[in-house]
Amino acid sequence: MNSRPDPIANEVFRHLFISVAEEMGVVLERTGFSPNIKERRDHSCAIFDAAGRLVAQAAHIPVHLGAFPLMMQAIVPRFRWRPGDVVICNDPFVGGTHLPDISVISPVFGGSGRRLGFVANRAHHADIGGTHPGSMGPTTEVFQEGVTFPPSRLRDRGRMNDALVEFFLRNVRTPEERRGDLAAQLGANTTGVQRFAEIAAVYGEREVRGRIRGAHRHTADAVRRLIRELPPGEHSATDWLDDDGHGSGPLPICVSLGRRRGRLHVSFEGTAAQQRGSINATLAVTHSAVLYVLFCLLPDGVALNHGVFSALDIAAPPGSLANAQPPAAVAAGNVETSQRMVDALLRALAAAMPNRIPAASQGTMNNLTLGGMNPATGGLWAYYETTGGGAGADARSGGINAVHCHMSNTRNTPAEALEYHYPLRVRRSALRDNSGGAGLHPGGSGTVREVELLAPATATLLTDRRERGPYGLAGGDPGMPGANWIGAPGEWVSAPAKGTRHLVEGQRIRIETPGGGGWGTPTE
Repeated sequence: MNSRPDPIANEVFRHLFISVAEEMGVVLERTGFSPNIKERRDHSCAIFDAAGRLVAQAAHIPVHLGAFPLMMQAIVPRFRWRPGDVVICNDPFVGGTHLPDISVISPVFGGSGRRLGFVANRAHHADIGGTHPGSMGPTTEVFQEGVTFPPSRLRDRGRMNDALVEFFLRNVRTPEERRGDLAAQLGANTTGVQRFAEIAAVYGEREVRGRIRGAHRHTADAVRRLIRELPPGEHSATDWLDDDGHGSGPLPICVSLGRRRGRLHVSFEGTAAQQRGSINATLAVTHSAVLYVLFCLLPDGVALNHGVFSALDIAAPPGSLANAQPPAAVAAGNVETSQRMVDALLRALAAAMPNRIPAASQGTMNNLTLGGMNPATGGLWAYYETTGGGAGADARSGGINAVHCHMSNTRNTPAEALEYHYPLRVRRSALRDNSGGAGLHPGGSGTVREVELLAPATATLLTDRRERGPYGLAGGDPGMPGANWIGAPGEWVSAPAKGTRHLVEGQRIRIETPGGGGWGTPTE
């Protein structure tokens, strides 16, 4: 490899590396069994170098991808890697997020026999066992949330660990769907291994390794330039989660950040202690939130890879909501607490970079899980979805309506797919008019999602921003808080932000999602 910088070659290789992860995602989407993967695209793919350092990722789910580097740090040294190996892990305390997110990791070897790197994907399974259908209930310890896979060989030199798979399938409500989604994950990795090896075969292993090092340097340089733009001093903010689902709240998420000897130091000191409810976030989830915000501030053309870590220090007190310790329940820490971390980080940066930071977006994923017996098939079913809301406005424009924001990047489930697969009917899917905060640039509107049960089912809500609306900036008004309702037309009853209840045929769930915050003082 020529030692002189070559911007054109660097850009070509950046897109080559990303293309591997993107193609993996296409395979996973097209071969997945569950609507959660093939319709909502609740999955993520990435590639790593031989030491497990991030090289490139597809534009998938931020909360998945930002946690992967910590998992790779923990897993790569544990195994003697050989062609055909696959390792499975979903342990939240080994770089995982929450138990439904299952990661599969495969090594890549070149023609020389040397390890080139790894490919990996993480997919949210709609049920992984535990006390509640959909595995996203208001639990109080991780053991209630489903099956935990410590780092384990799923394939050993190409031979499937059938005993491990059968153990998994005996502990979930929808085994055939789980088998199909796991097979799709393996297929995605097979594609990634082939494509990564093909790049090395065409350009040479030495060239590929050199380009990976160059990509890391390029990102590291961009991060250092960004840090130099940050005004001196500490920049701090606090935002609150409504509650933990067990009577505790509001709960502060505190963050301070600043330059220290050319590095960005981010601290979550002062954040609430870990709670009885499932809103506890692992350190990997906290890393995801910080990396996401940092990446949003980098210029176009900069790859999110290991170079980000070259000038970044993250401190989160053990035993806090930002660094929960086992056996804490963590199902909602991944989906709800991560969102509030982003809100607090952006608020801390707003005074330092006033024209670059948007007002708060909806700040929740509005998680709904449903499950029960399907009278049409006689078997169990489990369904999970998140719902978009309003995005925050910024100095240039109003917020976008009805989108998944920040740490969530999935799609909504189409009504046709939901009604085909489950005993459910979508009664309403609409904008929640006037829910965005007023401002020179108004916040985006949330949504209204109303689903009717065609059979008895257990319903679980894990939501937030039901007490405080997303904040506005620069004089803009906050967005409207969300609301949950259960009942039927004319018989609606307000439902708490977090909780589980058993519903009968004909009952409906209506979720009204928050609007985004406004930016700038309203002109009227």
